[in-house]
Amino acid sequence: MSASSSSDISPLSPLGDRHFDGLADKFATSLYATSRGEIRLRLLNALLPRQLDLRGQRVLDVGGGLGQMAAWFAERGHRVTLAEPAAEMLARAREALEGQPVELIQTTLQALPEKAPGPWSLVVCHAVLEWLADPREALRILASLVAPGGQLSLMVFNRDALRLSNIVKGNLDKVLDDRLAGTGKRQRLTPISPLTHADIEAWATENDLVMEAVAGVRVFYDYLRERDPQGDTLTKLIELEHRYCEAEPYWRLGRYLLYTLRKPTIQEKDS
Repeated sequence: MSASSSSDISPLSPLGDRHFDGLADKFATSLYATSRGEIRLRLLNALLPRQLDLRGQRVLDVGGGLGQMAAWFAERGHRVTLAEPAAEMLARAREALEGQPVELIQTTLQALPEKAPGPWSLVVCHAVLEWLADPREALRILASLVAPGGQLSLMVFNRDALRLSNIVKGNLDKVLDDRLAGTGKRQRLTPISPLTHADIEAWATENDLVMEAVAGVRVFYDYLRERDPQGDTLTKLIELEHRYCEAEPYWRLGRYLLYTLRKPTIQEKDS
């Protein structure tokens, strides 16, 4: 069934979260098959080896969607468990990951303490919290899954970037009224809970997580007048994204904010 049909659009879950059954085609074509998707994946390819302690450990990929990140870690020698609530997304991931050392489970983030308790030396949760009704509680759950000394790779949709993007587009009344979040009930992929850097700083502290690294993903692209740059323009833009994604003040403009959060060991807590 085509994702263009309004009947395919998944409603909010009983917890008020947005899941993505019926939207796998939209994700594959509108996000990952475009220049913005290419920039996102290329930046992650460069940033993750710098930010993470990659030692072939077990990885929990939370809300793994179509399986791009699970494949990235599996290809680098990690044993990956991909958790995804949407059956259609999980089926696409299973096809894409055939032959890879990846276990797939259909579950929500909230059920992970029961379904995949770990503890995990590396938890990956990219572009998930902004689709949940209670992202603060979600981060608490994620922190509980990380082993002492382990890391959480967290990427969230940046509310401040969404505000700036709407101003650039001329949606001034929308910004003045602070109507930035989506409803989760339409096909348009505007997150229901866009987050700020201050949110992540506060919630990381609440859960005894140490912020080791932060970067912006797509710090320039979303403000361009040219909607889908190609060729030499795209090449130069990608170079600029790499150059400034970790530099002040540009990382703060990223459409997504990428964090590496570490759970201290018991010895570190006692010291």
